[in-house]
Amino acid sequence: MEATGTDEVDKLKTKFMSAWNNMKYSWVLKTKTYFSRNSPVLLLGKCYHFKSEEENETAPVGSGWPMENDQLVISGNVEEFRRDFISRIWLTYREGFPQIEGSALTTDCGWGCTLRTGQMLLAQGLVLHFLGRAWTWPDALDIENSDSESWTSHTVKKLTASFEASLAGERAPKGPSSDLKEICRRSSDEEGRNEICHRRIISWFGDFPLACFGLHQLIEYGKKSGKTAGDWYGPAVVAHILRKAVEEARHPDLQGITIYVAQDCTVYKADVIDKQCICTGSENTEDKAVIILVPVRLGGERTNTDYLEFVKGILSLEYCVGIIGGKPKQSYYFAGFQDDSLIYMDPHYCQSFVDVSIKDFPLESFHCPSPKKMSFRKMDPSCTVGFYCRNTQDFEQASEEITKVLKASSREKYPLFTFVKGHARDYDFTSTPANEDDLFSEDEKKRLKRFSTEEFVLL
Repeated sequence: MEATGTDEVDKLKTKFMSAWNNMKYSWVLKTKTYFSRNSPVLLLGKCYHFKSEEENETAPVGSGWPMENDQLVISGNVEEFRRDFISRIWLTYREGFPQIEGSALTTDCGWGCTLRTGQMLLAQGLVLHFLGRAWTWPDALDIENSDSESWTSHTVKKLTASFEASLAGERAPKGPSSDLKEICRRSSDEEGRNEICHRRIISWFGDFPLACFGLHQLIEYGKKSGKTAGDWYGPAVVAHILRKAVEEARHPDLQGITIYVAQDCTVYKADVIDKQCICTGSENTEDKAVIILVPVRLGGERTNTDYLEFVKGILSLEYCVGIIGGKPKQSYYFAGFQDDSLIYMDPHYCQSFVDVSIKDFPLESFHCPSPKKMSFRKMDPSCTVGFYCRNTQDFEQASEEITKVLKASSREKYPLFTFVKGHARDYDFTSTPANEDDLFSEDEKKRLKRFSTEEFVLL
């Protein structure tokens, strides 16, 4: 009876935290975000210019983000930017999902934000891999913009109705016929193929135990680093958890991609190329795509503003898949910037569990209707930057371009991280080989212990 009582208390605590976080963070979707008409906006390597037409020069300054109820007409790439941003996959707190093994938790409200920002970065890497940077979701502009009050009424009701309707729907086909490549091959039109791929990527992040990049699986891998459900996960630890999740993924479509995590702010080029090469028999090899994750620290207790140009330069590259970062006590997924403000997606919004195994499950809650901005000065110094390279040739070119950014933005003798030739073992003769069954080698555990003392503070 005592154990049952404890479980009930845990469930009540979980419900209380869920309600508290929803109340605390739901205002974010109702606040306006202002963009300047006079400065370019960079979003994951794409540049957009918002210039007002001459007849609207008298419009109020600061009405940057174009809303349908604004009187300002913006020329240029405003709609393209909206469509591009909304098309990025948004992963937030959820509640009501299957219980996490070893706990009473059915929500990640209050503790899972860094795992969610890590998921968003990985999702962007998969979008680049399967759909390309030019892809946008055809229904992106149909989402109600959260800057209007209607988000909390009309849109939520619409999502709820859509979800309830889907519960009675036919479940997605199982077995060989659901193979992504095979379905795409059979689909007659490009939009249909892209929609199938879009849904499949989101399904990999579903909140249930079997989803390869879902919260349940990430927590299982995190246990090997001493983390459990409800703990704080920092950007460096999440980078290694993502690496393990991709390595362990058994879906056939994911065999052509891998993750490399930099060691001590150093990317060893031979190690990256080794991870990219697939032996196909005889002496032939094929290239894997690679997502490179680099945990860095942009200062001591506070972010050093000298690193602003570095962050801007990284987010301006076509290879960039974003930054797992945030401000103290809150993790955000940084995807762009305007002037000295970072553009981000916020996971601190608690949404209901969506069963992604259901055919035509609702997609709206996986796409953020409005970007948010934050001054670079508020950024927490601990973060992980990510890059996507399709093959070894792409990696060589990316390393050159990233190195140029590092050199151009570094006022000190040493850049934040470096690319060096050779393998890690060529430079560190004291390191012990990692057990393939371990999430982290002994050396990695020592480094992560150091990182963990520098990470965010739990809410």
